[in-house]
Amino acid sequence: MLTVALLICSNLFMTFAWYWHLKGQGPAWPLWAIIATSWLIALPEYCLAVPANRFGLIAHGGPFTAAQLKVVQEAISIGVFLAFLMFYLKELPTWRELAGLALILAGAALAISGKKW
Repeated sequence: MLTVALLICSNLFMTFAWYWHLKGQGPAWPLWAIIATSWLIALPEYCLAVPANRFGLIAHGGPFTAAQLKVVQEAISIGVFLAFLMFYLKELPTWRELAGLALILAGAALAISGKKW
C-alpha cells in the first residue's frame, strides 16, 4: 500500500533527523548546527508524509480516516525507532520499554481493527 510505504520512508528521515546527533560527532557540534542539519534531514520527510496522508485519507480515495492515519503513522514510527535504536545507537530497549511500546501498538491495532484493506 502506497500510504504505508510513504509513511515508512518519511519516518526513516524523521527518526534520523531527531536522533542522529546522539551518537558520534553530534555532541561536539554547536546546537545551532545540529538544529540546522536536522531541518535539512527532515525536509524529505515532509515531502513523503504529506502525500502519504493525502493518498491515505478516505476523502481522497484512501482507506483511512484522519485518526487512523495518525495511529498508523505512530505504529510505523515505533517500528522505525526500534530499528534505529538497535542498529544505529546500538542500544537495546528494556522489557518495560518494550512493554510500553507494545501497548501503544495494541492501541494502533484496535484503532484500525475492522478496516477493509
